[in-house]
Amino acid sequence: MHTPVLVTEVLSILKPTSGKRIIDATFGGGGHSIAILGSSDCYVLGMDRDPDAIDRAVKVKAEYPSNFDFVLGEFDKLANLTGDLEKFDGILFDFGVSSFQIDDSSRGFAFSHDGKLDMRMSKCGLSAFDVINSFEEKDLAEIIWKYGDEPKSREIAAEIAKARKISKITTTFDLRHIIRNVFRTVAIKKKHSKLDVATKTFQAIRIFVNNELSQIDTALRQLPQFLKSSARIATISFHALEDRIVKNWARSNLTNINYINKSIIKPSNEEIKKNPRARSAILRGFVYNESEVGRQPGGDWRRRS
Repeated sequence: MHTPVLVTEVLSILKPTSGKRIIDATFGGGGHSIAILGSSDCYVLGMDRDPDAIDRAVKVKAEYPSNFDFVLGEFDKLANLTGDLEKFDGILFDFGVSSFQIDDSSRGFAFSHDGKLDMRMSKCGLSAFDVINSFEEKDLAEIIWKYGDEPKSREIAAEIAKARKISKITTTFDLRHIIRNVFRTVAIKKKHSKLDVATKTFQAIRIFVNNELSQIDTALRQLPQFLKSSARIATISFHALEDRIVKNWARSNLTNINYINKSIIKPSNEEIKKNPRARSAILRGFVYNESEVGRQPGGDWRRRS
């Protein structure tokens, strides 16, 4: 089930009002779009690279026929997809994988469900199966280290290379078993840990397959092409790699970016209890302004985490 994170907080950053035009660049299940549309008589353009999102967007369009449209595409192509449209007053990025993708075992994103290794958000191109079964061991190790920050990346890559000599690694459970075998002694000691030992490797392969980090960087750099002056920007990250890109982008654009929130916004304990997947969410808010020198209200951004 899809439950959008930090909905109230996102609305406080975007401040949708009558006549405003907002982009939901990561439509997913449509939860944020519906909340924005329900808050005022504004317009929302939803966007997602996953073709499965189309059916969910059709339902939102039926409810808000004049205030909502949807386009299938990757958000690093935003400048092209919005090129002929009037500029927008705000944009939301909810990075990472959606609950619909995680919960569908046929998509191969989660090690908690047995399914064919896939992990492709757009359902096309290079898959996790291709990466795991055809990449050189050293390249696998680099991917797992770079995108998963996994200390045992070399051991995991070696175990993968060893296993695929016997037979193809075809399912999420196959890969999970290989990873857990590397951690077999550690797993016993950490049996009460909330973080499964397969988490970092699955994250790394998913990020690589979908080129997620490069897309975030490209999309943020394109914002001036389709945002109005004083447009509001909300970003939700779920791990340090995503959030680091957002911070670096903001710090390199202090001539036209103002911080809205002085520090990061995280879900409340109550929200995390209702939706445990929200626990790692980090929300940041910005105002784009073409003419003013960027500054963070209340202090120097360099002191903020």
